[in-house]
Amino acid sequence: MVLAAGFGKRMLPLTQSMPKPMVKVDGVTLIDRVLDRLALAGAKRAVVNVHYCGGVLIEHLKGRRSPRIEISDERDVLLDTGGGVVRALPMLGARPFFLVNSDSIWIEGTSPNLSRLAAAYDESRMDALLLLAPTAGALGYAGAGDFAIGPEGKLIKRGERETAPFVYAGASILHPRLFADAPHGAFSLLRSFEKAEAQSRLFGLQLDGMWMHVGTPDAIRDAEDAIRKSSE
Repeated sequence: MVLAAGFGKRMLPLTQSMPKPMVKVDGVTLIDRVLDRLALAGAKRAVVNVHYCGGVLIEHLKGRRSPRIEISDERDVLLDTGGGVVRALPMLGARPFFLVNSDSIWIEGTSPNLSRLAAAYDESRMDALLLLAPTAGALGYAGAGDFAIGPEGKLIKRGERETAPFVYAGASILHPRLFADAPHGAFSLLRSFEKAEAQSRLFGLQLDGMWMHVGTPDAIRDAEDAIRKSSE
């Protein structure tokens, strides 16, 4: 599943008449970058949720053949990240699935990171396996981080007024059972991650490469410079 329903307000004025996933970085839309990575990882089908300027995104995605696109339409109500997943669960099925933010962008290291996630995921132990980037090396990121990695890869959420060595890179593998008692309506995925952590079923994998936080128009230029330098 690809989360693509947000407003992208920090990306204004680029998002005045189009959704953030349609913003281009080095000539390629953010949504296509994500879908290309999913296709490379072997995904045959991708559920994409839409809300703001949903029609623009739906029209664009009609041209995709790999992976095959299914739309989870949230134009009636914005459900936040967790609520969006819950609405799409009937389309996703009963097996673990990739969940990727439509604006997640990184430069690969020696191995594709989504394939590394799939290889590391253990259904018997994990309800969620998150891709994490080192806070210090993330391009364009100035936050305090999200998690520390404990024994066996289990994640520990950053405490209030603390800093953490890793930031969630916007890609994960989740099991549908994570949402067994989820509320109706809008809620954040953070609630589900906290539940998994409390049950010792939240794990992390360090990203191989460089993660880029492309949250504003100015950040696009820095990301494009990094992409071009990586291909030299």
